[in-house]
Amino acid sequence: MNRLIANTAATLLALGLATSALAQSALNDILDGGVLKVGTTGDWNPMTLRDPASNSYKGFDIDVMTELANDLGVEIEFVATDWKTLVNGIVAGNYHITGSASVSPARMKAAGFSESYLSVEFFPFAMNGNVGNFDGWDSINQEDVTVATTLGTSFEAMTRAWFPDAELKVVEAPARGFQEVIAGRADVFVTSNIEGATLTEKFDIARVPNTEPREPTPIAMLLPQDDQVWINYVNNWIKLKQAQGFFEGVRGEWGL
Repeated sequence: MNRLIANTAATLLALGLATSALAQSALNDILDGGVLKVGTTGDWNPMTLRDPASNSYKGFDIDVMTELANDLGVEIEFVATDWKTLVNGIVAGNYHITGSASVSPARMKAAGFSESYLSVEFFPFAMNGNVGNFDGWDSINQEDVTVATTLGTSFEAMTRAWFPDAELKVVEAPARGFQEVIAGRADVFVTSNIEGATLTEKFDIARVPNTEPREPTPIAMLLPQDDQVWINYVNNWIKLKQAQGFFEGVRGEWGL
């Protein structure tokens, strides 16, 4: 009898812990509230772009998150954030999830990540009229070269590590490093192959010659670090959508 009581108590405790975990999960909050809150910066073409006139968003991330909300059976609310506060917004509970972000050890200290569904690699870019002054990565790391980057992005950490001898110009969102190069206030910026492809189509910008890609990096969604219920849901949703060809289709729509 004592053993039966002990086993029953253990079972009830386990069920209680599981119920408590669900009650504290973002998934429970989303389903109860009927709204999925997504943190997005609106400044990473073609992943997330904000139209200031209508305050609406478009891009790869926007399509992916809209599909996630549809499958959850809830409305979607895009919460404006920037790169320097992206992780803090997850920790503070300002949103349930973010759009795509580079997976990094620094971010992993404070937030969880979903499984990756895309990867990026990084290159330096300059204006076409100036790109001939450079040849390879080492040619950028010079005292008379100004490299622009955006505060709080993965690019900022990379440029600090890669170009210690160059002058670093750090701008704060909504300004972007590439805008400093276009305006003539900097010589070079570093970005992903994804954004670089869109910028070279839109502006008079080219990749610095003889530069092999650096830092191949998976990108994924940021989630609350200790919310395994919500992380499990999102990870299995990603696997399901990959099997159904959803991600491949959205990548094709946005030229990724």
